[in-house]
Amino acid sequence: MGLADCMRRIAAAGLSAGTSGNVSVRTGTGMCITPSGVEPALLHADSGVAMRLDGSVLEGSLEPSSEWRMHAAIYAARPDAGAIVHCHSRHATALACCGRGIPAFHYMVAVAGGDSIRCSPYAMFGSAELAALALTALEDRRACLLGNHGQIALGGSLDAALALATEVEELAAQYVTALSVGEPLLLDDARMRAVIERFGTYGQPRPVSG
Repeated sequence: MGLADCMRRIAAAGLSAGTSGNVSVRTGTGMCITPSGVEPALLHADSGVAMRLDGSVLEGSLEPSSEWRMHAAIYAARPDAGAIVHCHSRHATALACCGRGIPAFHYMVAVAGGDSIRCSPYAMFGSAELAALALTALEDRRACLLGNHGQIALGGSLDAALALATEVEELAAQYVTALSVGEPLLLDDARMRAVIERFGTYGQPRPVSG
């Protein structure tokens, strides 16, 4: 899946509206990121902006996403990140606007790598401060909420990052719904550690090559 296809899937799933949100993939020279302010329907295979992580543009006729600093900071600090999805999904953003992360109300919270999905404090979009705050919230995690902003998820590929962003939004929707009923019961540390360990062997075994 390419950047343009990923952005169209994000729009079709209702994870971001208009030109909000951005995605990127790691490259040998840095990263390739979606351009700033272009509707997903107008993106094509050559719309990506190839950049070094210091912000210098290598290839592309469009301006890179204003959030390039956040993407670059993550790639520099997280060798496990092969792709990043940032979106303004409804329920995740609602929680972020309350400065509220997602605690261990459901075992699937562990899909982001820990016993919670943190929410960073607010910082101006596109700023180095936001990049630093996102990195802190992502410590030992693969996703976080961004205060008064949205969410960000990383993965080994665009498919994996998008799948995680979709899961984060579903968890946010479930948590918001649970809060409307009452205060959700939270799973304790031991139970969440057991879930995280189980996730390490969950799914289909990898095929053996050769």
